[in-house]
Amino acid sequence: MKILMVGDIVGGPGRMAMARVATRYKAEGRADVVVANAENSAAGRGITSALAEELFAGGADALTMGDHVWDQKESMAFFDRDDRVVRALNLPPGCPGRGVATLQTKEGPLTIIQLMGRTFMNATADCPFRTMDAWLKKHGAQSKMILVDIHAEATSEKVALGKFLDGRVSAVLGTHTHIQTADEAITAKGTAYMTDLGMTGPCDSVIGRTTDAILERFITGMPTKFEIASGDVRLHGALLTIDPATGKALKIKRVEEILSKPS
Repeated sequence: MKILMVGDIVGGPGRMAMARVATRYKAEGRADVVVANAENSAAGRGITSALAEELFAGGADALTMGDHVWDQKESMAFFDRDDRVVRALNLPPGCPGRGVATLQTKEGPLTIIQLMGRTFMNATADCPFRTMDAWLKKHGAQSKMILVDIHAEATSEKVALGKFLDGRVSAVLGTHTHIQTADEAITAKGTAYMTDLGMTGPCDSVIGRTTDAILERFITGMPTKFEIASGDVRLHGALLTIDPATGKALKIKRVEEILSKPS
């Protein structure tokens, strides 16, 4: 099973990049399934049902969210309708949507789970370690292939979760910081790990936003509107190969696809 996991999609440039790369990877047989983090796809803040459908039409099979999950109010009802959109499993009980999605693939069921980190995060979330442990004890036998998106700020929290889930899931892949890390690895117990997949969108920017606006905020401390940048569009993520018979990861490769040069 070959899975392309796409790092945080930012705005229109990120959506375009995801669609072009996902379509090509599937056509070339390089990816059987595409999973993308889409929490910044609506101009950097959340997602709408129309944009989700755009991403699905562009080749995504499932979408994960993050701390901007509730930024677009219309999405709350949409999350309850579409089981391909995954918000954090460790959000408090009663939140709309679901924290787990299972895709029926030609190689068997692929379960996708998102967890939200708590260190340096503004979101209200329960303990990701205890939440995931409880889920595995109750449901872990139902799917051999399990992909975990840990949406967190702190590298230490992501690394710790990778250690905690080592050998218990197929992959633990980080999102949220928008900067791709170079620590991709397959553990001895067969779990693929990477601290952050990086950003899919305009890289001639400060994590997807126009540089001038970000600099003004840092220098003056004054409120500033953060517009989505446009130059140097890239897709960042990882390409995984998983053994469907065991659920163990066989390969992980960092992905960087350049779609346009700096403006």
